[in-house]
Parts: sequence; structure tokens; C-alpha cells
Amino acid sequence: MRQDIRRVAVIGAGTIGASWAAYFLSRGIAVSASDPSPGAPDLMRRMIEGAWPILLRLGGNPDADPNAWTFDADPARACAGCDFVQESAPERIEIKQALLARIDAALPADVVIASSTSGLLASRLSESCAHPERVVIGHPFNPPHLIPLVEVVGGAKGSPAAVAAAMSFYRAIGKHPIDIRKEVPGHLANRLQAALWREAVHLVAEGVATVADVDAAISEGPGLRWALMGPHATFHLAGGEGGIEHFLHHLLPAVTSWWDDLGTPNVSREVQSMLVQGVAEATDGATTIDLAQKRDAALVRLLEARRGAQQART
Repeated sequence: MRQDIRRVAVIGAGTIGASWAAYFLSRGIAVSASDPSPGAPDLMRRMIEGAWPILLRLGGNPDADPNAWTFDADPARACAGCDFVQESAPERIEIKQALLARIDAALPADVVIASSTSGLLASRLSESCAHPERVVIGHPFNPPHLIPLVEVVGGAKGSPAAVAAAMSFYRAIGKHPIDIRKEVPGHLANRLQAALWREAVHLVAEGVATVADVDAAISEGPGLRWALMGPHATFHLAGGEGGIEHFLHHLLPAVTSWWDDLGTPNVSREVQSMLVQGVAEATDGATTIDLAQKRDAALVRLLEARRGAQQART
């Protein structure tokens, strides 16, 4: 598979695709974008302009050109001459299957095609492709230009070479790719999020706590630790000097008893109303735009703090 990635095709230039494009550009990679929406070029321009100062703060190439992108409504033409494809079309399998088949037919077989899908299976997405072995999942976390994680899934048809090439590319541009070795709906991180949210909804529905307090139980507690290490490493420290072995020996019975008591909520209209009202109260009526801006500004400070801590350890 192609290793020297100098130009990436961003197919689907909505919020996710435009965010990807800004990130690629900040790493000195030219972008060829495509989207059927007439407003897509303006969205891309606004996204790139808004994200550019932040991307440079977070390690972007100071010599990179934010204008090194082109746009073509036709995805096949947009892919011409590209070394890697990042597809970010709507999360509907029939749309993605047809689109990936067009992209596959337009490119040499050594160009990896990565889909940003948040939960669909790679083997299903590539069913109509002549070269399904080069189709992988490259799922970012929103917003892609800030969050380092990228989930890479080859699935039942993706070749080890395609997975390795995608992992190498994402790593080279400063992302943190992880190799998902088995296809499952929702991949890995979204399944973990879904498991936590299921219990969060259950606790609200059962009247254990308000939406605000359930959210605070994460953001003011374990969420702070999770920004630094995952659940296994966290419990390794919880075991003290004996580490995870001590934790399993002494605390596993208690934890498994909690597992047995976890809920499977019926998200009825009544429960949905509780969640909507609870979120409105917890956010003091702030708009999603305001909340996203505050989140992203805090994310930048958090990423800078983590980078400083990592540099201090080396």
C-alpha cells in the first residue's frame, strides 16, 4: 500500500470531513475535497480558518498552507492523484456503499480508502468494491482536528497491509491510532461510551440522581483520570503497590456484584423527556454552539497540558 502520503481526498466535507481537512492541511498535506452540498466549500473555508490558529498551537507545521485544498463535487474526480482517501459521508450504509464503490473504481489498488463511520462494518461497506482489501475504517472522534484517537478496523476483508498503512499514516501526522482486531458494531470507543451512557440513563430513570449530578459524577471524578489513563491502568493504580493483581483479588467480587445490578433502561417517551429537561437544566439553556466552543477551548488547554506532562517525562 502507498506510504508516501502527500495528498488526501476528503470525500464528504460536512462537519467531520471539514475538520479532517483542516487537520491534514496543518500537517502539510494537500487536500482534495468533495461533497454534493453547494454550501460545502464555504463550510470548509470557515472550519479551516477557525481551526488554523489552534492547530498551529497543537503542533501543526508552521509552514503549512491553509489554502492548499481544492474542491470538486464529483468524488471520482476529487480522488484523482490522491495517495489516501478519508471518506466522511452520512452514516447510511447504502450511501457509503455506493460512494466507496465509485471511489474504489477511480483509484489505483495501492491507495487506502478509510471510512470515518462511527459504527458500520468495513466488510459491509466494501461489498461493492473491486478491491475490498484496501477499504478500512478510520474512525475519528469529534472534533477530528482536536481529538487524537482514530480507530482503525480492517474487518473480514481489509488486508493487513492496508491496516498497517493506515496506522502508519495516522501516527505520522500526530494522531493516536488503535488497531481494532475484530469487527463489531460501534467499534471500540463508542461501545464503551454506550455502555456508560446506558447506566447513566438507567440511574436518571430510576431517580437515583439528576442528569446534572450523573454528568458531574464523571466530569468531576473519574473523567479527570480518564483524560490521563484508561480504565485498566486506573484500576491498576487503585490496587496500590500490588497493582491490578491486588485489585482483582480484593475488589473484583464487589465490582462484579455491581455489574449484576446494572440496568437496561426502557428509554420511553417519559424517560426521554426527563433527559431533555435534565440536560436543559444542567446546561442552563446554553446553545450547543456555545457549549461546543467552550468544550473545544478547554480541550486545547487539556491537550497542551498533557503534551507538557509527556515532554517532562522524557
